Amino acid sequence: MKAPIILAVDTSDFDTALAWVKNTTESVAVYKLGLEFYLNFGHQGVARIVQETGAEIFLDLKLHDIPHTVAGAAKAIADLSPKFLTVHASGGKEMIQAAAAVLPQTAVTAVTILTSLSEEDLFEIGFASPALESAVALAKMSVASGAKALVCSPLETAAIRSAVGDAPIIITPGVRPLSEVGKDDQKRTMTPNGAIAQGANFVVIGRPITSAWIDGATAIRDKAAQIATEILEN
Repeated sequence: MKAPIILAVDTSDFDTALAWVKNTTESVAVYKLGLEFYLNFGHQGVARIVQETGAEIFLDLKLHDIPHTVAGAAKAIADLSPKFLTVHASGGKEMIQAAAAVLPQTAVTAVTILTSLSEEDLFEIGFASPALESAVALAKMSVASGAKALVCSPLETAAIRSAVGDAPIIITPGVRPLSEVGKDDQKRTMTPNGAIAQGANFVVIGRPITSAWIDGATAIRDKAAQIATEILEN
């Protein structure tokens, strides 16, 4: 059975990406194709993944520009019909509105604050408020501007869910099985079950699953199934 996992397909090898998708479809609901994938393989690469696997796509481009440019970029990928398309919430309400107007069938997904950023990083950048307060404000503005989904740290999920209600989809990266926490560049983390308990609809998981590929197709299939089972049984 599929779990509410969005698998981060972060690789510069197309055949590897395709194999990851094909070997985890029994356990994974959605696949994240991000900037690395898109710059390597482009529009055609995303289309091939969809055509050959039928996968639902989280197109993680994090658009952030003036509204006219973002609307044009959103229109350029409209025929791919991604389930989710990310934009930076900090681009503002008019930018989010522009993307949402072009893609009525896609959940424009506003990224609040990157999970790689610490509190110290935020103040260095120039944020006046701590991560929690800033993320909640960005989430409320984004939903009011037409975003149907949000990306936030699991540590901000409960507060954002309380602020925006039940309708918006909340997606949380920065989740790690307990044995994996602290091993990479995600600083604000939680277990998948913890994030879902806080109100997340989907959790983004990458290396805890894809690192099993070094041992082959069966290994990545089994790892995805293991993590999916942990989520579904708790």
